[in-house]
Amino acid sequence: MHSSPQPVPAASSAYCDSAPGHPLHGPYHDAEYGFPQRDEATLFERLVLEINQAGLSWLTILGKREGFQRAYEGFDVDRVAAYGDADRDRLLADATIIRNRLKINAAIHNAQVIQRLRVSHGGFAHWLDAHLTDADGRRDRAGWVKLFRQTFRFTGPEITGEFLMSLGYLPGAHRSDCPVHARTVAAGAPWAASLPSTPRTGWVS
Repeated sequence: MHSSPQPVPAASSAYCDSAPGHPLHGPYHDAEYGFPQRDEATLFERLVLEINQAGLSWLTILGKREGFQRAYEGFDVDRVAAYGDADRDRLLADATIIRNRLKINAAIHNAQVIQRLRVSHGGFAHWLDAHLTDADGRRDRAGWVKLFRQTFRFTGPEITGEFLMSLGYLPGAHRSDCPVHARTVAAGAPWAASLPSTPRTGWVS
């Protein structure tokens, strides 16, 4: 789970206890965390936010989320992929986001990768779907981390694992008795696709 300052602890089970009712953690926990997404800009935003969370708290990132959305122009992949030196300087001077050159460069590079995924797989979401399994069956966390490191920039184990958990590609976003857990499964969380008699309500878009 995201490393966050008190009163919201880092463990997933504690997050399910503490996030509800929090002005920032609450809406994210209840309506986004663990739910599948298909929209390219939404997936790109989540990747950028997870990368920027490295070394910081998730509460800090949620507090700057609107700033990120403005600075990265709604996470339009084509716009960000075309960023040059002037845009890098603009982002480094923007106090509403995390001003880290490596993370900014990663966002631009990863936008360019996502453009290529449109050609190779039909888009970011389809690329994720295509790699749900490997030669040994359902891809595990270590397999995902290896794949992300080969494909994207600034995607270590924690960032990759949290990105995938937040989108339902890996289990663990919610405690099993958390009311939101059942809703993520019903929404079509990919990790739960092989569960018997799993009701499906379609992807969240």
